[in-house]
Amino acid sequence: MDRVQKAEVVDSLKGVFAESGAIIVAHYSGMTVSEMGELRSRMRAAGCSFKVSKNRLAKLALEGTKAAGIADLLKGPTGIATSADPIAAPKVLVTYAKENNKLVILGGMAVGSMLDVNGVKTLAELPSLDQLRGKILGLLQAPATKIAGILQAPGGQIARVLSAYASKAA
Repeated sequence: MDRVQKAEVVDSLKGVFAESGAIIVAHYSGMTVSEMGELRSRMRAAGCSFKVSKNRLAKLALEGTKAAGIADLLKGPTGIATSADPIAAPKVLVTYAKENNKLVILGGMAVGSMLDVNGVKTLAELPSLDQLRGKILGLLQAPATKIAGILQAPGGQIARVLSAYASKAA
């Protein structure tokens, strides 16, 4: 790899790091090609990515970004998981790490906060951004349906009273 290619890789990684809501670093030592392919396909399905790059180039790309603190984690055979959703990448990695003990999560960064292994696991237990949006939408719609029911109730009661008087008179 010549200097131009290295500069392109650094610029590409810098762009990825700048746009990511979560950046998680993990060791993948001992994983087979098929296991790595399975991990990457799961990550893609969740809207995330898992990249393996030279640690030195990744450290250069991290300089000057909000995730510069994770540069210390880049030692040995490391892979970097990124996602725009701060919960998606940790969720997929933690699930996969439970199934395959060769993937070891080291830590990362999400929403501007540095995370250790326990922080990543805690973040993975949270509902995803889409699930949270659904819950908020449900909460917003619930009072509206209750209000509509309350407003319709008096009209329905009046109609039942009139109907009862009409049936008595007949």
